[in-house]
Amino acid sequence: MEYSKEFKAALSAFSSNDKDKLIFRLLRKDKLLSKKLYFELIDPETTDDKRNAMEEQVEEKILLASKYIGNTQYFLSTIRGISAEITEHVKITTDKFGEVSLTLILINRILEYNDDLSRQRFDNVYKLYIYIINKVFKSLILIKKLDEDYWIEIDEYLRDTQNKIFENHYLQKLCINNGLDFNWLECEKIPENIDQVVKEIKSQGFLR
Repeated sequence: MEYSKEFKAALSAFSSNDKDKLIFRLLRKDKLLSKKLYFELIDPETTDDKRNAMEEQVEEKILLASKYIGNTQYFLSTIRGISAEITEHVKITTDKFGEVSLTLILINRILEYNDDLSRQRFDNVYKLYIYIINKVFKSLILIKKLDEDYWIEIDEYLRDTQNKIFENHYLQKLCINNGLDFNWLECEKIPENIDQVVKEIKSQGFLR
């Protein structure tokens, strides 16, 4: 929504007291905005601090969730919840590097349980595997938007992802069937038009 000059002028004409009341009313209705402003204005923690804390949370929550791998529907819903927390972290801190690194950490921690996943019926883990592959593709798209200074560190996460995919026969095969070229799991080898590549793959009915 665009705001007219008249509307902006009317807001500017509010008294300081009225503006304060309006701000707090809006903040009560928008918890995310409240957290973002707190972070930007007075939070003693830096973006790096927040990212490090999120890394620990991801690892702890995957460890707890791993007890329920046999209940793949519940396990996937838990994974989605952790992913939502990563998204909130990014919205609060605008941590673009963390958006990639935390997502890859999430994937890699899930795949540490390849032995348990491999014991499940393929039909039961299919949605989880497709979810993981979509997350990999999303990460590749985001990497192309990052400064190249981050690539060395990101490549370490990607190598771990590749190794763990190769340890899971069914996931590896599903990656191939859904158009994931493993050569792309290195920053400099990601196609410049990776976003268009993913759109084309989805248009053919894959990644679902």
